[in-house]
Amino acid sequence: MPAPTSVRPDLRQRFRIETPEQVGLDYELAGLGSRAAAATIDLAILGGIGIAGAGVFLALRSRGLIGGGVAPALLIIVAFALWYGYFTFFEGLRGGQTPGKRRLGIRVVADTGHAAGLGAAAIRNLLRAADFLPPPYLLGMTLIALHPRAKRIGDIVAGTIVVRDRPQEESVALPADAGADLHAPELSDEEYRLLGEFIARAGELGTETRARLAAGLVVRLADALARLPDAGADSIAALAVLHATETARRQGRLGARHGAAQQLAARQAARWEEFRVLADRVARHGLDSLAPHELPDFAARYREIAADLARLRTYRADHRTIERVERLAALGHNALYREADRGLGRIWQAIAQEFPAAVVAARGYVLVAFLTFALPASVGYLALRERPEIAAEVLPDAMLERAEAGAARRAAGGGFVEAEARGRPLVASGIIANNVRVAFYCFAGGAFLGIGSLFLLALNGLQIGAAAGHFANVGLLGYLLEFIAGHGAIELFAIWVAGAAGLVLGRAIVAPGELRRSDAVVLAGRRAVRMVGAAVVCLIVAGMIEGFVSTSGASVAGRVLASLASLGFLGVYLLGGRNAGTTERRSVSP
Repeated sequence: MPAPTSVRPDLRQRFRIETPEQVGLDYELAGLGSRAAAATIDLAILGGIGIAGAGVFLALRSRGLIGGGVAPALLIIVAFALWYGYFTFFEGLRGGQTPGKRRLGIRVVADTGHAAGLGAAAIRNLLRAADFLPPPYLLGMTLIALHPRAKRIGDIVAGTIVVRDRPQEESVALPADAGADLHAPELSDEEYRLLGEFIARAGELGTETRARLAAGLVVRLADALARLPDAGADSIAALAVLHATETARRQGRLGARHGAAQQLAARQAARWEEFRVLADRVARHGLDSLAPHELPDFAARYREIAADLARLRTYRADHRTIERVERLAALGHNALYREADRGLGRIWQAIAQEFPAAVVAARGYVLVAFLTFALPASVGYLALRERPEIAAEVLPDAMLERAEAGAARRAAGGGFVEAEARGRPLVASGIIANNVRVAFYCFAGGAFLGIGSLFLLALNGLQIGAAAGHFANVGLLGYLLEFIAGHGAIELFAIWVAGAAGLVLGRAIVAPGELRRSDAVVLAGRRAVRMVGAAVVCLIVAGMIEGFVSTSGASVAGRVLASLASLGFLGVYLLGGRNAGTTERRSVSP
C-alpha cells in the first residue's frame, strides 16, 4: 500500500494578533459546533441550578422555615441575575471561560488578544437578544458561520472573538530499554513530520482510515521499525513507540544535525513546562495568586517564551512545537495585558460616576428617545379619545379589565393595583425584573441600525398613550395617574435612556464618521453599555417605589412625595456623573 505523501488540508479559521513584544500570536477561532455545545452545557448548568434552587425553596417553605413575600422576591431577583449574569461573570472575571467553554476548550478574548473585560462581556451578552432573532438564534448562528472571524452581533459590538485553546500536548512514555538506543535520528524531517501528524490525529480518524494510513507508514518506515526492540505486532502501537524514540533522539546532542529548532525545543522544554504551570494558575486565579517574588519572574519567563517563539518561527520548527509555544505565549499575554483594577472599588466607580456620565454625554440621544416615545404616546391618546371603539383592538385584555373594574374599585376606596404588605417585596422584584428586561431589549434593538430601539420606544409610547386615552374615556384618568405618580417619572426616564443607548449604537453603525466602522461600533458599545447600567440603577429605584408605595394604600400626597424624592435622586445621580465627566476632561486637557 502506498505511503501517505501529504496531510489533510487545514481548514481551521485563524486570527493573528501582534503582542507589544512584536511577536505574532495565531489564534484558532472556535466554530459554531463547539460554541453551541458549550452553550448547551451552560444552559444545562443553569437549568440544574434553577431546579435545585426551586426545590430547596419549596422544601423550606413546606416546613415553614421561610414565608412571606421576601423569600420569593429574592428567588426572582437571584434567578434573573443568574440568567443575565452567569455568562457575563464568567467571561468577564474568569478568563473568558464559562464552565461550558472550559469543558470545550474555548474562551472569549478581545480582538487585541487581551483577556475580555467585564464591560465587553456585558455588551456581548446583552446583545444575545438581537442574536436570538428569529428564534432560535438564527441570526447569531448565521453570522458565526459566515463572518471571517466567526463573530455574532454581540462579538462585533464588544470587540471580542471566541478562540480555541490548543490542547496541552501529552507526553509520550519511552520504552524502558530505549535509553541505550538513543543514537542519532534515523528518520528524515519529512518522515518525522508525517509520523507526528499521524500520532497527533490518530484518535480523530475512523477505524478504516487509521488502519490504512498506519499500514502505509509501516511500509515506508519498515527499516526504522525493524531496528526497534519489542515493537510488537500492533502497527499503531509500533508507530507510537517509533515516534517517542525518534523524539528522544532529536532531543539528544546528536539531534543537532536536524536543525537549531530541535535543539532549542530540547533545551527549553523544562522551562516551557514550568511556565505552563504558572500560567495555568494565573489563568484560574489571576496575578494575585503569584507570590511577590514570582511576579517579576513570570514576566521575565513570558518575555523568554515570546523570544523562543520568534526563534522557532525563524528556524522553521514543526507546527506542533510552534503551536505549543504559541499557546504558552498567549496565556502569558492574556495574564499580563488584561484589564486592571477589576475589584469592587472599580465596580462602584462605574456605577456612581461612569454610568451617569455616559447619560449626560448622550443627552441629545436621550432627547431623541423621549420624542420617539412622546409623539406616539400623544397619537395613541388622541386616537382613543376620538375613537373609543378601537380600545378592544389595540389594548390588552388585562388593561381593559382593569378599566372596567376601576369605577367599582375607586368607589370602594381601592387603588389601581394594591398588594398586601407581605406580598409587596414579590411585586417589587417582579416589576424590577420585567422593566430591566425591557431596557435590555431597547438597547439590543440598536444593533439593527437603531431601528429596533426606535420601534420599541414608539410602540411603548403608543400603548401607554392609548391606555391613558381609554381610561380618560371612562372617567378614570386621574385614577390611573394616582397609581403611576410615585414611580412613573424615573421609570420612563430609564426606558428613554436604554433606548438612547440603542440609538448610540445604531448611529455608529450607520455613520461611523472618521473611524473605521468596526472601531466606531466598539467604542459606541462601551458608551452604550454604561447608559444601560444607569438605566438599571433607575429601574431598581422605580421598582422599589412601585412595589412598596404605588401598590400600598399611600395617599396621593405620599406618592407625589415619593416621585419628588426619586427625581431628586435622579438629579443628584446625573449631577455626579456630570461633575465626574468635567473632572476627567480637565485632567486630560493640555
